[in-house]
Amino acid sequence: MTAPNPDLPDLSRSAYDHLWMHFTRMSDYQDAPVPTIVRGEGAFIYDQRGKRYIDGLSGLFVVQAGHGRHELAETAYKQAQELAFFPIWSYAHPNAVELAERLAGYAPGDLNKVFFTTGGGEAVETAWKLAKQYHKLTGNPGKYKVISRAVAYHGTPQGALSITGLPALKAPFEPLVPGARKVPNTNIYRAPIHGDDPEAFGRWAADQIEQEILFEGAETVAAVFLEPVQNAGGCFPPPPGYFQRVREICDRYDVLLVSDEVICAFGRLGTMFACDKFDYVPDMITCAKGMTSGYSPIGACIISDRLAEPFYSGDNTFLHGYTFAGHPVSAAVALTNLDIFEREGLNQHVLDHEAGFRATLDRLRDLPIVGDVRGNGFFYGIELVKDKATKETFTDEETERVLYGFLSKELFDNGLYCRADDRGDPVVQLAPPLISEPPLFDEIESILRGVLQDAWAKL
Repeated sequence: MTAPNPDLPDLSRSAYDHLWMHFTRMSDYQDAPVPTIVRGEGAFIYDQRGKRYIDGLSGLFVVQAGHGRHELAETAYKQAQELAFFPIWSYAHPNAVELAERLAGYAPGDLNKVFFTTGGGEAVETAWKLAKQYHKLTGNPGKYKVISRAVAYHGTPQGALSITGLPALKAPFEPLVPGARKVPNTNIYRAPIHGDDPEAFGRWAADQIEQEILFEGAETVAAVFLEPVQNAGGCFPPPPGYFQRVREICDRYDVLLVSDEVICAFGRLGTMFACDKFDYVPDMITCAKGMTSGYSPIGACIISDRLAEPFYSGDNTFLHGYTFAGHPVSAAVALTNLDIFEREGLNQHVLDHEAGFRATLDRLRDLPIVGDVRGNGFFYGIELVKDKATKETFTDEETERVLYGFLSKELFDNGLYCRADDRGDPVVQLAPPLISEPPLFDEIESILRGVLQDAWAKL
């Protein structure tokens, strides 16, 4: 353990008094210290007392290249001295141009146009607005609805929140943007049908999208929003053939396919864009998080030439934008981060080690509380159950007492920062930095094993 830094003030009381933390039950910290992280190095973070923790979530699925990368900090410093800010509203600057070209080069098919945002929710908001205006410009003004999956999370802006499939997150803010519809997700562990046949289940799940399009009327549906691996609910990968079938359905009914890769892009699954891992070409990709490894905020919606064409004609304009989108410093940091990806082969590193990461987590299946281990790349969820044979989940009281009242804090106190979540069924999620290697996987498994055994005793 590193010695505490005597020069750092005790920030906990001030954090409670003034810092409104996101997605946080603030009353939990009325009489308890707020965990305060002051430093990161590689795959580890350190708190104000100098205690080391494994960053088992890459911050928030963000810090792909690891903490403490001086090269990225120096890039930001140099760029801020040269051009700290200029908007891309009718103007360009070199970093935004170069980054747009580079992202287009990585993207599949004809996805060559890049609309920058400052984060993932804004990218999703952009994609829905663009889809609606595209259909208006191409003679289909009634196409405004979107289809997404149950339990999926797509962001907090009003439109993105409507696309989100988590009723409890939406209820405080309703009514939201109309026109968002939901279909079943790809959680084969709790499949209502074909649970023992992944291909048949994938076909069934994809066909639910077609049924929803037909139910709503194809002339009213603008787009389908899907994550390559669904985050909320605990890392649902797509069954074989799922995305190919979805692509066929979208083409048949002139519905746009949006690949929401805010988490899955930039190496999380071992490819620059996750749609490549599962062999499909969407009409738009939304991305953010790992583009800079978190060293500066940025996001983007990457759009096919076909969709962009009407906006590049006559006096048509996409009346949408963000002050800090394509920020010179963020774009410069993104370019350097992508240089690191290529120079150090981070995507290949994930591909080389994903089986080992999965195998290490699979060792936890011998615990009675572990029902399922699922995911892809360096992105995994462990679903917790009361009864492995029946897959019985926790009651609300048990979730509150065991998942939130014990597991979250206990994992952190034992040196592992990750996510214990019940958006869907209770899960522990893991997404370590892409530089992680087998010894770290073993340390993660060891901490999880001890804490999960204690959690089982509390059930």
